Amino acid sequence: MRRLLAVSAVTAVAVAAAGCGGGGPRSSGGEKLSDGKIVLGVLNDQSGVYAELSGVNSVKAVEMAIADFKAKYGDKAVTQNITVETADHQNKPEVANTKAAEMYDRKAVDIILDVPTSSAALKVADVAKEKKKLYFNIGAATTDLTGKACNKDTFHYAYDTYMLANGTGTTATKQGAKNWYIVYPNYAFGQDMEKSFSKAISNAGGTVVAREATPFPNNTGDYSAALLKATTLDPKPDTLGTMQAGADLVNLVKQYNEFKLRDQGIGLSVGLMFITDIHSLTPDALAGTTFTDAWYWNYDETNRAFADRFFAETGTRPSFAHAANYSAALQYLEAVQAAGTDDADTIVKALEGKEVEDLFLRHGKIRAEDHRVIHDAYLARVKSSAEVKEPWDYEEIVETIPAEKAFNTPSPDCQMPKS
Repeated sequence: MRRLLAVSAVTAVAVAAAGCGGGGPRSSGGEKLSDGKIVLGVLNDQSGVYAELSGVNSVKAVEMAIADFKAKYGDKAVTQNITVETADHQNKPEVANTKAAEMYDRKAVDIILDVPTSSAALKVADVAKEKKKLYFNIGAATTDLTGKACNKDTFHYAYDTYMLANGTGTTATKQGAKNWYIVYPNYAFGQDMEKSFSKAISNAGGTVVAREATPFPNNTGDYSAALLKATTLDPKPDTLGTMQAGADLVNLVKQYNEFKLRDQGIGLSVGLMFITDIHSLTPDALAGTTFTDAWYWNYDETNRAFADRFFAETGTRPSFAHAANYSAALQYLEAVQAAGTDDADTIVKALEGKEVEDLFLRHGKIRAEDHRVIHDAYLARVKSSAEVKEPWDYEEIVETIPAEKAFNTPSPDCQMPKS
């Protein structure tokens, strides 16, 4: 385990908070805050396929960020009145749209965080633009958020389909995966993943021999037709690229193993995987699989200190979505502290171009051009059970992908208004 920062749990919090950028007003009054308070909203899946990878534990991560912010500033904090509102969008765009509007209008939410499911995330971005309120996307991966759907009030944290394809698709192809069969969920995220992976595979010298769209949500959990199709294709694929996530990925991998496709010469490449997925499947179900991760709890002492605190609160190790929600909440609070106001335009201007170093964002930068938050990413390998030294010790980080290479350059499709 890397020991970049050998610090205790308490010191790790202080280092992370300091990395967010202190300074600025230290008033304990709320005279420059709307309603004299700050309200953070967490909108995500709390009952469906993405509940484990984010869900209610992301709410807990945001609450931890609030506690750390208050501990850092004490009575010099811009306010002590910081609360969290949360809602379940059920992975439905129309529900996300309604809940986001309700959060902004009726619950006085200053910023919405998380929002997995790309189709839902795009709806929330539209609402944020309309209401002129901030939105930090964590859980969705579509690059449209920093492309044709970009707007002044939306920031894209954590990861996107380019990062995943650039890491996994390119690397796996160069390592010998030449003929791919891509299976993807038929909605915005899956469609974007299919396009991003196909491009990365082609650029690396590989070929996509076939593609299969599967229902989303997949209420039956049955992927047999899509999986068995792999053995009938001509040319035969040497790699099955699955673009599912969360519980859908768990179901697909279980069936992949049941049909013994690996024994038939069809390897597995996973487009998006969270530590919670590996825990559900067990390491041996995925042993040797390489994938791109945005953050790993056991990467170094800083991450582990946060993960130990998180485990004490939740009984589970944090996924990268949990860590990113913590970081995003703290970044927002630090920006409000420095500005002395929660005015959205002021905060946007303060964030644009900011360089950040915290427990999630290594070599982080908030790009002004498209509001993509870039940071180091990691090529990881799933350990076998024999290599696992403790519970949740499932990943070996084999390569760090520098921030500037991990994410694409700003898209010409993004016409970002000037602050």
